[in-house]
Formats: sequence, structure tokens, C-alpha cells
Amino acid sequence: MSSSPVAAAAHLGEPGVVEVSDGVYAYIQPDGSWWINNTGFLAGSRGVVSIDSCSTERRTRAYLEAIASVSDRPVRTLINTHHHGDHTFGNSLFDGATIVAHEATRTEMLGFGPPQPLPFWTPIDWGDLPLEPPFLTYTEGVTVWSDDLRCEVRHVGTPAHTTNDSIIWLPERSVLFCGDLLFNGGTPFLLMGSVAGAIDVLTSVLKPLGAQTIVPGHGGVAGPELIDDVLGYLRFVQDTAREGKAAGLTPLEAAREVDLGGYADLLDAERIVGNLHRAYADLTADLTADLTADLTADLTADLTADLTADLGGTPRGGQIDIVAAFSDMVAYNGGKPLTCYA
Repeated sequence: MSSSPVAAAAHLGEPGVVEVSDGVYAYIQPDGSWWINNTGFLAGSRGVVSIDSCSTERRTRAYLEAIASVSDRPVRTLINTHHHGDHTFGNSLFDGATIVAHEATRTEMLGFGPPQPLPFWTPIDWGDLPLEPPFLTYTEGVTVWSDDLRCEVRHVGTPAHTTNDSIIWLPERSVLFCGDLLFNGGTPFLLMGSVAGAIDVLTSVLKPLGAQTIVPGHGGVAGPELIDDVLGYLRFVQDTAREGKAAGLTPLEAAREVDLGGYADLLDAERIVGNLHRAYADLTADLTADLTADLTADLTADLTADLTADLGGTPRGGQIDIVAAFSDMVAYNGGKPLTCYA
């Protein structure tokens, strides 16, 4: 495949290792736009725990070299925060590591398959990366240890960025690796999860932790203020969706009419369209939830689910037309493919 995106990305700067606590490192990849994620690792005396891999063979090998520059111990454990390929495609290069993730992360990875040509982005050279899903899975969470350092791996409990987001919380160090629940300097992306769910997770799961150091899935290391910054954007998306839906606008029309204001300078601004597709679905889900709450207080969960389906509701994280949403994002982008420097 074309190598032009790699050449074009020269201005982005080199990825770097940041020690965020003793023996705890973030691996930051500029500029954090499409398919350019952050990872992290804990360097213990007997082995390394990695948090996520990268999207391409080239980027994942560079990440492994960065780990080796800090520790001569093998990577014994690899934790995936969610199923998206920028965090999982490189899994196969972690020879001998136990790959850990939520059960739905495994299911979604198997459903998508290995890296493949993607029609909505500029060409990406994935390299040779066979599919390597997690083989140790959990439903709620698991504790991983790096020497005596406790790492709490928790599913967040509801669709947010995706249906299968997990955080890695180091309570003794007040350090949080949050995957793509938070973006720093980039536009959050909720198309495959739930805007309403993400707001719930940020307010009821992330904020109560009181993390002093946050490693987001994209962008630089931040403090707790990042949570409020992202919440502001998510509420802006919700407000835009309510106004657009009330006016009879499609998500693309609503995106074209809204003034992004202070969010216009975030990377990948076209994500507003995908986010509105999901926020529209959330609004339908919220309306259906209110109706079913009134009508089904004494019904079983199965009957309530049947009624929700009959009313046309889309549950949080439920199936929507992803292809249509991405097509609208390309249209918002002037008909040009979405830019990727991975």
C-alpha cells in the first residue's frame, strides 16, 4: 500500500515515553488523530505490563523498542482498553504475552477481523498483523499486579466510547489510563458507543476516582480538568442533537449548521457528524426508556426489551448505520477521505 501518509506525517514529531509515576510510563504518539493512539506500560522487576498496542506494524514495533529502552524484562501482560484497531491491531507482535480484555472486546475483534483496506480514510500501511484477540477475558474487571503495584482493570458498565471500554486505575499512584473515554486536543468519538453513556461514565466512574494524572487514548498526559473539558463537548453534542432533531434536520445537516465554537480547533472535527448520528439514536433510546418506565414497571426485563424494540428504540451502543455515518463524515469533509497519518 502507499507509504505517502507516513512521509506526510513527518511534521507530527516522534512518539515519546513519559514517566508519569515511578515505573509507570505513558507512550504518547503525536498528533493523536485518526488511528494514532497512546499506549502505556508498567515496568516491574520480573516483567512489563502493557496497556494497549498500536494500529500498524511500524508503530507497534517502535513502541516495543521504546519499552526495551526502559526495561530489559519481557512484556508478560497486554491489556486492551477496547476493541478498536488503533489499540489492538498490534497485539500479535507481543510474543508470549497474556492478552487481557473485556469479553465484548474479544467478540468485537473477532467480528471485525485483521487489518484491512478501509474506504473512508487515506491509505494506511498496516504491515503484517494477523488477528490476535484477547484470550483472558472478564465481565466486570480483574486485578493485575506489577510487583507490588495494584492495577485495577475495570469495565465501565455501560456503552460509552464503545460497548466494551475498560479503564486501568492505579489507586496508590492516582494514575488513570482511560483508553478513548477521553481525548486531549482531539474530538471525542462516540459513534460505536453512546454519548449519553459516556457522560454517565465520566461523571459517575471517572470523576469519583479523583485521578491526578490521566493518560488519555489520544493526546498528551493531563490532569483531572480533562474530564470536564470532554464533558463540555459531549453536552454540546447532546444539545445540538436535540435542536437538530426537533428541527427535522439529519445529523449531517445539523453538523453543517452548528457553530463548533471553541471545539472547532480540535483534531478531526468531522467526528461531530458521527457523534450526532449516535446522539440521535440516544435520544430515541431515552424517549423509549421514559415510555417503557411508565408502561412496564411490573413487566419482566424480557418483556420490557420486547416493548423497547416494538417502539423502535435503539439502546445505548445498539446497532446503527455505521457506513451511513462515515459517509456523512466524508461529505462533511468536503468529499475527501478522512486524513490518517498512521
